Amino acid sequence: MTLPPSPFIAVVKRKPKSTDANRQLPFGSLAIGHANGNIDLSEWMSSDHEPPSSQGWVVRQTLPGPYPSKVDALAFTIRYPDAIQENDVPKLSDLRLFSSGGGSDLIEWDIQRSRIRRTIASQGGSIWSLAANPASTLLALGCEDGTVRILSLENDALTHHHRIGKVKCRMLSIAWGPPVPKQSRAPQPQNRTGSADSESDSDDEDDDEWVDSWIVTGCSDSSLRKWDANSGQMLERIGTDKIRGERTLVWTVGTLGDGTIISGDSLGLVKFWDSRTGTQMHSFQAHGADVLCMAISPDGKAVYTSGVDQKTVQFSQVTTTSSANSGSLSARWVQTGAKRMHSHDVRALAMWPPHTPLPSVFRRTFPLDVAPILASGGLDMSLVLAPAALASNTVVKISNPLVTSVEASFEDAYHRRVAYTQEGRVRVSSGARLISSASEAGLTVWRIFRGSNPSTDDILDGAHDPSQGLASDWEKVLEMDLNVHSNITAHEISEDGSWLAISDCYETKLFRLHTTDDGQLIPKRVRAFSSILQPHIPPLPTKFDEPITQHHHRGTGALALRFTPDSSKLVVSTTAPSYILVVDLTNDQPQFLRKFDHHLLQDAYSGDRAIAGPKAKPNGAQKPRANGVTKPSEGEDVEMKDASDDEASDGSEDLDASALAQETKARLSSTASVFHLAVSPDGQWLASSSHWPLSTASSTSTSPHTSTKTHIFNLDSISHHTTLPSFPLPVQHLTFIDSPNSSSYSSTSNLLLTFPNNSVQVYDVEQRQFPPWGKTLSAVLDQRLRSMHDAVLGAFTATASTSDGSTKKKALLFWSATWICKIGLNESLLRPSPSIHSSNYSSHRKRRRGKEADKKSTQDREAAGLDEEEVARREQDVSRGVDFKMITTYRPMLCVDRVNASDAGLSELVVVERPLVDVLATLPPAYFKHRYGRA
Repeated sequence: MTLPPSPFIAVVKRKPKSTDANRQLPFGSLAIGHANGNIDLSEWMSSDHEPPSSQGWVVRQTLPGPYPSKVDALAFTIRYPDAIQENDVPKLSDLRLFSSGGGSDLIEWDIQRSRIRRTIASQGGSIWSLAANPASTLLALGCEDGTVRILSLENDALTHHHRIGKVKCRMLSIAWGPPVPKQSRAPQPQNRTGSADSESDSDDEDDDEWVDSWIVTGCSDSSLRKWDANSGQMLERIGTDKIRGERTLVWTVGTLGDGTIISGDSLGLVKFWDSRTGTQMHSFQAHGADVLCMAISPDGKAVYTSGVDQKTVQFSQVTTTSSANSGSLSARWVQTGAKRMHSHDVRALAMWPPHTPLPSVFRRTFPLDVAPILASGGLDMSLVLAPAALASNTVVKISNPLVTSVEASFEDAYHRRVAYTQEGRVRVSSGARLISSASEAGLTVWRIFRGSNPSTDDILDGAHDPSQGLASDWEKVLEMDLNVHSNITAHEISEDGSWLAISDCYETKLFRLHTTDDGQLIPKRVRAFSSILQPHIPPLPTKFDEPITQHHHRGTGALALRFTPDSSKLVVSTTAPSYILVVDLTNDQPQFLRKFDHHLLQDAYSGDRAIAGPKAKPNGAQKPRANGVTKPSEGEDVEMKDASDDEASDGSEDLDASALAQETKARLSSTASVFHLAVSPDGQWLASSSHWPLSTASSTSTSPHTSTKTHIFNLDSISHHTTLPSFPLPVQHLTFIDSPNSSSYSSTSNLLLTFPNNSVQVYDVEQRQFPPWGKTLSAVLDQRLRSMHDAVLGAFTATASTSDGSTKKKALLFWSATWICKIGLNESLLRPSPSIHSSNYSSHRKRRRGKEADKKSTQDREAAGLDEEEVARREQDVSRGVDFKMITTYRPMLCVDRVNASDAGLSELVVVERPLVDVLATLPPAYFKHRYGRA
């Protein structure tokens, strides 16, 4: 199984405004572009009210790229810059994402719906580079024909604005110079607030305070060019070094607030230029080969470069004293450090918080006690995160937000390599012992033969040596190349191996699988499947003034697919806005059963929690909603939704035509995406979880994450059952597990929800409550897994026999890209020690907000007769007596699941591993130069 590399990384940019340095700055979103055209969107999994998160950025959404395509450049802009407050960090719904892949088309993505929003031709050939201005109103494209095309982004539009230059070379890199105040205003910062005239300026005039000054481009003819951003006139041509008359390629450029230009070229040189005179200030032979990317620290005092030689070099601005005049101070740039964090070419660097090229007196300030984070990616398919604090900063103690080490400086701190596994790329059919793996436009199926394999306990205990292999063998039984319009988004193989479903953004394909005498699989497509689903999927909503393009075609694409264990039904989660479709497979032709649209109900939003909204009234009037669109009236309670409301939510027999039209419009305007589905082992219950992309400007929530909604459906009666409470974090994985209670040992109605910070919740679907043993499980995992850097990717219940084979025992297995852990489902979870109460109390105490809440927590602890040491001791004793084991032998893992063993009722553990050594062996040789002797 192959996995594409990640050739580019980008982070959120913001409008240049000032902020309070003492205020904790939330982390923004991270976009990672892959060579197969997919873009991963990651969110930081902690906030300023919580302890530092060990997981850091976790992938929450993947934008499937067109097939075939690639990503060469990314850029974030703010959709409505004036709607973002000075101290806010934009959320994904506030942002616009643009990408280019080596062609002449620029793509704008619809982040909420995980699809392309629109494309626009560059009118200048292939796009080599792109950059947005600091105000997020213009986007510059460096083109093949030697021009810079400026696109206007105002009012959420995308139109050609004007053209700059026309030279006989390629524009390989581009950067905006520092914006300047308008000439009609005094440039001194004290005049902005010190005079009565400036205090009386209107808001509209404040928005026009800054104007773009110039643009610098790195060209393919051994030069940099400086252009006037307004008139398009070339202001300066700056020549670079050449060797033997060959052209030098300027791959990357950047600008600082004082006007300094930084360039990196194909000779491995990093140069600092004075933009006013066009003269060279410093030159460093920092790299042995091409410099491909650059990142600048938020305060503009450090620059990081990397490229073909895999080395990331740090440059720092230091203050020196002149020997002639001891009283004069001058600043100069020096090379202060270097680290090799990748094994192959580094194609992209990005920094959080991002740098804005403004003078120091106008520049936004950031907290001094938190180290910036440097993100890098390249051909080795690994995202690397490293703290990037300057070693010279000794004013305050700097913390490492990645929690990789105590040190936070770039040279001394440990970096973190994020695993490249992709959730859902590998699926397992337990009953048929089949494993399917999807690529961009193809799918491969293997069969695992039965053999004498070590038990699950032997693997987790370390009794089995992975180098010895396993007794069972496997063979490829099916390989398919599909005709798709985008990369595959989801696929699923049924429990008995008789059905296979595959989907891209626009179409879901269903296949019957027949096994030949020699064991090979023959797929037969159900060609009428799309026509069966299409009438039940409404078209995508559009704005009244938005032209209809081919990107508005909805089709029957899916985000998630699930078969019931008896292979009698298929559950489809459509692309956003997501509907849940249930299809019957027991007849010759699939039959549509029902559509659920409960995830599209617009709920009230209070603080960090979503509140179920009311159904529409018969006369078409509805109570105000507060999900970021309409807020409740002053002093009015929000009506909670009950089960009866859910049953009538999609039927709407009680609504007249006008109310139904309003309700339909409200649902279609939502952008809820259902990425997670789970079916209980008995096929009765279906769980689905969605997330809502909230807006910073419209939401009163202080949570940096999206709102989560989890619904339970009864597949026997094909009806809605209940709605779970909302959670502060989006759901990472859903599955049904067994209960440790011997009296209900066969119970399969326990829903396990895992979250990106490795916390869990257990919900009894039949009883509609959180069982007490689930709290014990949550407390154990809170101690064991919270410190793990990789988030949980899956969980399931496995059955094994004891050493003497007399009895069977069950265990709950969790897995991520780098570890597998087992927790025994036995009576130890049913007999919580007194320390459990203390642990729950302590974790609850950590989540409290404000001084009054902390005082109340102290009073509660003192009332219980517990001191801090006793609370800490009891927290350590929570997991004692619980059967817990963990291994880190296999990494990185693409899938961990179970298949049925030869003995009835037992299961074998299947681990699909993609070792980094095997991945690197498929790549071209890395750049290497002998330190001594001839190369």
